[in-house]
Amino acid sequence: MTTPDQSNSTRKRLIIGGAAAAVVAAGVIGVVSVNAQDPDPGSKTPVVADVANGNLQQSTHLTIAAATKAAQAALDAAVKENQHVTVAVVDRDGNTIVTLRGDGAGPQSYSSAQEKAFTAVSWNAPTSQLAKRLDGAPHLADIKGTLFLAGGAPVAAKGGAPIAGIGVAGAPSGDQDERFAQAGVAALGN
Repeated sequence: MTTPDQSNSTRKRLIIGGAAAAVVAAGVIGVVSVNAQDPDPGSKTPVVADVANGNLQQSTHLTIAAATKAAQAALDAAVKENQHVTVAVVDRDGNTIVTLRGDGAGPQSYSSAQEKAFTAVSWNAPTSQLAKRLDGAPHLADIKGTLFLAGGAPVAAKGGAPIAGIGVAGAPSGDQDERFAQAGVAALGN
């Protein structure tokens, strides 16, 4: 014999189970109906942007080979001076292309090199110059992913537009870091 509490418990389970089944069924039907509306999305003609109307913009990016060459040149310059650094090269959008962590480089140098490279390319200026701007605009340092310490150098295309940034971190002074970053820029012929 079942008690009223057991009967209510069974009803609740049946109601909850039925509701859950209805939700799942509705989702399946929705997916099927969406797929039925467009059975072959690949058969559509692609939309072509009208280049004559100025809808497209080209940007220049370093190849991985060029970024690696620059990073290696910066690291080699540091090794010649017996410095243990990390070198990062980022593209125009601040995305890391390559990072080389030298033997004995400190753990903080990895992210610092990337942030210096990002800062240099973002403002198209060496980070030593940008650090001086903090006196007049201290809130610049609050921008996520930036580091206003010497050691970052921009890479510019012909015409001066920034295309990459090289950041070096780990030497005892930012001046040394920046000199090594400039060696990476020089390796690219800038």
